[in-house]
Amino acid sequence: MGMVDVYNIQGDKVSEIELSPDIFDVPVKNHILHQVVVMQLANRRSGTASTKGRSDVRGGGGKPYRQKGTGRARAGTIRSPLMRGGGTVFGPSPRSFALKVSKKIRKQALRMALATKRRDEDLLILDRFDLGEIKTKRFVEAMKSLKTDNALIVTDAANETLELSSGNVPDVKVLRAEGLNVYDILKFKRLVLLESAIKQIEKRLLP
Repeated sequence: MGMVDVYNIQGDKVSEIELSPDIFDVPVKNHILHQVVVMQLANRRSGTASTKGRSDVRGGGGKPYRQKGTGRARAGTIRSPLMRGGGTVFGPSPRSFALKVSKKIRKQALRMALATKRRDEDLLILDRFDLGEIKTKRFVEAMKSLKTDNALIVTDAANETLELSSGNVPDVKVLRAEGLNVYDILKFKRLVLLESAIKQIEKRLLP
């Protein structure tokens, strides 16, 4: 697929790199991307919503009032959903929303997401992202130099300086290569890859 430019954090071109066409130049199938994104979002749901049914509510051992002569409908327990403080009808209970997608499809979707960024020219490759010290101002200046304000930055390893410097900046996320996923790639406008992270991505996604 040809060579791709590599930049520094000042926005200057410093070299070129060849990207694997088996990852960054594959046909994109939207239904596969949709399937994997739905799976990711479903698996993030806690599923802890819970209510008490009539058998779970405390009290209600006797009739709230006599059967006849009151002019009211008969009632056998204060735990009835008709009573204030009674049980809930068809309320939610703890459950798992987890969905399963095969490993093959997940890898395929990740390749497609990367190919989408490459196709739309929203992929930026940096030689490194070295700020020197933990400083949000420096990080913001670097992002301005790169003309980027909504980005997913993928590193090859833990980079505490970069992670802490970007922590308070909106619409920016720093992610390590092993955690790269379809949802985050598509969520952010631009994908910023460190040159050293590309080898890890290729090792993970190439057959």
